[in-house]
Amino acid sequence: MTTTRQDAWTKDEDVLLAEVVLRHIREGGTQLQAFEEVGKKLSRTPAACGFRWNSLVRKQYKSGIELAKKQRKELKKQKSLITKNSRFEENRVNQTEDGDLNPIRNIIISLEHLEKQWLERSQHADLHKRVSLLENENQALKKERDHWLSEYRALLGVMEKARKLVYLEEEVVKKKAKNGRGS
Repeated sequence: MTTTRQDAWTKDEDVLLAEVVLRHIREGGTQLQAFEEVGKKLSRTPAACGFRWNSLVRKQYKSGIELAKKQRKELKKQKSLITKNSRFEENRVNQTEDGDLNPIRNIIISLEHLEKQWLERSQHADLHKRVSLLENENQALKKERDHWLSEYRALLGVMEKARKLVYLEEEVVKKKAKNGRGS
């Protein structure tokens, strides 16, 4: 008999939970299936995994969830296109065998299919360009941040030196005042 754990969750366990749940979302599975899978791997109950996901981890992965849902939608579109393609091929084969279907209609269907594929590819290309631009912008912002952080540290150093000088001057004034009274 396996024992279920009741100790605290680690960062690695949270990451595993998130990865598995996001994969299930992306692939069209259910969260319950994900909780069961993670529970087996971590010797925890599916309920404990579900509670951890809903109470804490899910909030940290909002953008990941949205992306997984978009990927699931794209996967469904691709499967739908594959199904349509296979139907089209069947119709084309039937058309050549039976001679029922209008060959011009088949050409129109093929062109419509090619247009859809072209549009999807151009959308993907646009997204890749956008990601590339955002990555470049992110790098530039990191460099600028590092520059200003360096300037800030230099300013703190100057302020610390000024503070020490003021302190030393005050000490000198105190010594002179003390020596002046003692003579």
